[in-house]
Amino acid sequence: MLHNLGSINIDHFYRVPHLVHPGETLASRSYHVGLGGKGANQSLAMAMAGGRVCHWGRLGRQDGWARDRLARAGVDVTHVELVDEASGHALIQVDDRGENAIILHPGANHGFTRQHLDALCQAARPGDWLLVQNECNALPELLDCARRQGLAIAFNPAPMSDTVLALPLEACRLLFVNRGEAAWLTGLPEESDAQVLLEGLRERLPSTATVLTLGSEGAWYQSGDERHFQPALPVEPVDTTGAGDTFIGYFLAALQEGRHVPDCLALAAHAAALGVQHPGAADSIPPRDEVERYLTRQSST
Repeated sequence: MLHNLGSINIDHFYRVPHLVHPGETLASRSYHVGLGGKGANQSLAMAMAGGRVCHWGRLGRQDGWARDRLARAGVDVTHVELVDEASGHALIQVDDRGENAIILHPGANHGFTRQHLDALCQAARPGDWLLVQNECNALPELLDCARRQGLAIAFNPAPMSDTVLALPLEACRLLFVNRGEAAWLTGLPEESDAQVLLEGLRERLPSTATVLTLGSEGAWYQSGDERHFQPALPVEPVDTTGAGDTFIGYFLAALQEGRHVPDCLALAAHAAALGVQHPGAADSIPPRDEVERYLTRQSST
């Protein structure tokens, strides 16, 4: 079982001709509300990929529909608590090129206590996976109790901040980072070659496996001296909002099945490529059978 302590957000999407400039008032072409948050997106992606995932989260009582959405997809929501607080929420602009800009308010996602985290970790079995992002509070306490419980920690330090640098990252078995996050962790220039970033990550965290996602430049997996590369797929993106979350959920589902790393990378890359061709975050995550068909078509060409 994989447990995911992660954010659940209510996303407000605005389709705009370009990302708004300072001092500008810009009319949106469309608006809709959907389920989001990196945590919820990753749990949803993993469940839609056929993985076994239990979400640990907090959500405003008025937004219980979001918990129901996760449950319908196959996520175990036993530990999603409905509380008398505002849910986390995001204001998301998406422009005509598919690029996005996001304002995030953490809300209930920042209400975890040490006692709550201890209880959640103690309910998990030693050897289970714990997936974490950087949209919930009390991460030092969480990583500490997860390590003491013997959980295998996968960490996606997004959104990246200096507070991540103070975390006991050596406790993580697996790290998911993009180019900017890798540069921040290693102190290297963001324009560094992928091989340079991978070397920097190995030097920084020698015992932690890393998945480095590079958008149109593909993705790398590194564990010690082992490296695998997955090329990007040629697609025209409509909305890149949930691409990284889709990749992570599908990668972990494949890993849970016991697949070899190159197969995990390929499945995740094809899922993300399908996802960016549709608007939204949670709404863009493709089902497993669609990803498998896409993978088969691409392999035969």
